[in-house]
Amino acid sequence: MKIFFSILFIFLAVALLKAQTFEISGIVSDTIGNPLNGANIIVEGSNLGTATNFMGSFSIKGLKAGKYSLKVSNVGYSTLSVPDLQITDKSLKLKLVLREIAIQSAQVVVTASRYKQKISNLPVSAEIIKSDLFVKKDITDLADALRYAPGVNIVDDQISIRGSSGYSRGAGTRVLMEIDGIPYYTGDTGDIVWEAIPVTEIDHIEIIKGAASSLYGSSAIGGVVNVITKNISSTPSTYVKTSFGFYDKPAYSIWDWSKELRTYTGLTLSHSQRIGKLGISFTLTRLADMSYKQSGFYTRYIGFIKGNYNFSSVSSLMFFVNSLNQDDGNFLYWKDSRNVLIPPLADEGQSVLSDRYMLGLEYKDVISNDLFINIRGSYYKTKWSDNTSSANTSKSNQFHGEFQVNTNLNDKTVLVSGIEATASNVTSNIFGNPTAFSFGIYSQVDYKFGLPLTISAGVRYDLNKLDTLNISNAISPKLGFNYKISRKLSIRSSFGTGFRAPSLAEAFTTTSAGGITIKPNPSIKPETNWNIEFGANYQITRYSDIDAAIFQNEFFDFIEPGVDPKDGLVFFSNVMRARIQGAELNLNSSFFDNKLSMSLNYIYLWARDLQLNQALKYRPRNSVTASLDYLLNNFDFGADFRYWSRVEKMDFELVDLGLLKDGRMRVPVYVLDLRANSSLDIFGIPGKISINANNILNYNYVELIGNLAQIRNYSVGLEFFF
Repeated sequence: MKIFFSILFIFLAVALLKAQTFEISGIVSDTIGNPLNGANIIVEGSNLGTATNFMGSFSIKGLKAGKYSLKVSNVGYSTLSVPDLQITDKSLKLKLVLREIAIQSAQVVVTASRYKQKISNLPVSAEIIKSDLFVKKDITDLADALRYAPGVNIVDDQISIRGSSGYSRGAGTRVLMEIDGIPYYTGDTGDIVWEAIPVTEIDHIEIIKGAASSLYGSSAIGGVVNVITKNISSTPSTYVKTSFGFYDKPAYSIWDWSKELRTYTGLTLSHSQRIGKLGISFTLTRLADMSYKQSGFYTRYIGFIKGNYNFSSVSSLMFFVNSLNQDDGNFLYWKDSRNVLIPPLADEGQSVLSDRYMLGLEYKDVISNDLFINIRGSYYKTKWSDNTSSANTSKSNQFHGEFQVNTNLNDKTVLVSGIEATASNVTSNIFGNPTAFSFGIYSQVDYKFGLPLTISAGVRYDLNKLDTLNISNAISPKLGFNYKISRKLSIRSSFGTGFRAPSLAEAFTTTSAGGITIKPNPSIKPETNWNIEFGANYQITRYSDIDAAIFQNEFFDFIEPGVDPKDGLVFFSNVMRARIQGAELNLNSSFFDNKLSMSLNYIYLWARDLQLNQALKYRPRNSVTASLDYLLNNFDFGADFRYWSRVEKMDFELVDLGLLKDGRMRVPVYVLDLRANSSLDIFGIPGKISINANNILNYNYVELIGNLAQIRNYSVGLEFFF
């Protein structure tokens, strides 16, 4: 009998041991001990994985006894492999350290070909902006971060990649912006509302330069900006950020219209956690800025909810809801050079109220090791009104759907194909009540030869119907290659065509503002281009690389705002045949075990209207961005510098029509920012502090005609993790 009970006990013990589950948990930090938020931890050979929270902690539960290997990665850091972790009778707790990398080409993007690739393997130029830039510089508006990206210019709030755009006051864009691969532009004006994006939820930003219409269609004629949001933490985590800043006095006392301290503040609350198969996070942000300009103020409320539900180890649903409620002043341009911070008398006190809501969905399913599907959908609702004499209002609804299939045809060939459609309707006294519909189908194949050579070829067909305008369609092919001459040197080249259908605002706007009267143009048609690029990347040392590229962009039926000589009214039309040529040089390096890092970026642009033989508006011929970071124990000191050569041409028609005084005033741009950041761990507080001094030279310049850019200002930001 004793033997029987002994055997029974052994069987029960074995059964309990088999039924028992364990976890692997721990902390992920950088080399100086700062916790890394959003680092990915994957159990190799399985679909199990998680992400760290704001305090760098993670937990993978439900593991049975056995041997496991982990792979830990984060954008801007070397991937860490942790092999042969043995679980027998208890859970494991780890402390993992990731080393920062300075070499851009070692990083991975998904935007270039709609699947993961190293930048060094791409046939096109790409950039990554890491999330720590937002923390270090206390950035609250995504557009402000893009000002420091190589090859990117921001004029007020309009983006231009390698000179693709000038400024059209919010009517359309030549750069497609996405959130997690879902297009994010308004249904009426077709522009990007940067301030709606909660920057604390950004993991990193991927930028593709040059025409990308072969994969992305109309708005990608100049490039793509894809905002990748953070993964949801496996353990409950709460994040609070507060900031306070103020503007210095203007450079000249005559400009000091307020005589009081002009401040700006921010407050953000975030929480993230996983409950069973459901992960959920939310962020609420309030931003308020008194502005250094009269009527330049704003108050913003930004909401963001993200969820992820795992149906199984190979299928999941991601969704997000984004909202922006905003009241902001309407400063079009200055009164004159003695009153550069005050609008004309007729424009004083004007403001705009706007409400914007977006729902995005993404379903992923791994059918097999060689077949992956992705279904995306979105709904974007906008409503805005202003209190100008025109009392402009607009409501729009936009629906978007896409079905994408990725197939590994063999170990050398990847095929990406998809179909998508977008529909919009607008109710407005400025645009009328138009509707729009677009449809696209695309396919791209990447083939890796036995040689270190990758060939990429793709094509897309698009059809667009813009209300009463004729149906337009376009075929956009693209061909590129990447060849690794050696372990350190790779070359790339690409050729592609692009197109852009006009936005509803460009075709149907009828309004008056600031003395400017805009009329519709029902004869407007799509613009097209072709783009060619040659580039090379050389790894100088383990911690330094240099990237160079030359490019040419030919535009046909280029859409720009202009003045009709028959009636003096402004309208959008296909006014020009344009050519943009240029060269770009980027250097990234680090020294002293990554304690000192630097980047230096230069771009030359020759942007011409070939019909009039003159410069295109708002394209500086020479641009430089540079940054320097130094880590000293628990502190990070940094400096950022931007330079633009004097812009040759702006909207001088406003001056010629007598609507804007002193509008030809412009200078080269020199902006120097200083910053310091530190972890609060030395005080036993789980958090960080950042101190910033922006435009420390208090240099006076304009990006947009009749608008003095941001004067010197200071800010302090505090972050706390719970």
